[in-house]
Amino acid sequence: MDARTSNFLITAAIALLCGFGGAAAFNATDLGDARTKEYLLSNPEILPQMAEAYQRQEAERRLAGIADQVMGEFSGAVLGNPEGSKVLVKFTDYNCGFCRASRPDIDRLIAEDPELKVVIREWPIFRGSEIASRMGLAAAKQGKFAEFHDAMFELTPATPESVEQAAEQAGMNIDQARIDMASDEVSTEIAKNNALAAQLGFGGTPSWVTSNSAFEGAVGYAALKDAIDKAGS
Repeated sequence: MDARTSNFLITAAIALLCGFGGAAAFNATDLGDARTKEYLLSNPEILPQMAEAYQRQEAERRLAGIADQVMGEFSGAVLGNPEGSKVLVKFTDYNCGFCRASRPDIDRLIAEDPELKVVIREWPIFRGSEIASRMGLAAAKQGKFAEFHDAMFELTPATPESVEQAAEQAGMNIDQARIDMASDEVSTEIAKNNALAAQLGFGGTPSWVTSNSAFEGAVGYAALKDAIDKAGS
């Protein structure tokens, strides 16, 4: 671990342990809380955990100003109960292996909780995936989102051929879908999702949002359920 990385992690840790005033003092004087710094340097294994917590705290701070935009779905682009009182947002890409791997966790959460609404934000960041995201939003306009979503992940990687095959399996009107894929409405939604992800500080997919938290990664069923439960408490 180089000195710059170490200094960032220590600053993040002090921000969490002592508040941002403590972190500011540490940066300004290069002294900070000597005991805290000594402890952290003696126990470097906790620094990545502290940095992750700091980054999550920052994402939650950014969420405060844009929560309504993040939680409000593109009409039809939802899994689970569209009228559910509990909301989990997933920023996803069809060519993302970790997004694909998270599907059983989402399915389990939906099966266990009839009040869960999963808002899908199409965020195509991998090469070749935008055509699938556009078709996903076209599917949402036809009330076929869940069917397309499942079929597309089974047929990855996303190519023009696999996207059309998934649309056919979902029972979509392909001619109408081609029109909708190229619409300003769909282009605006993808641009919006990219901007929201940037505002939240997300660096990749899958990324997740609840009413009071924002975090990244294939975190697994238990972490997702915990986040949903804490949002509802």
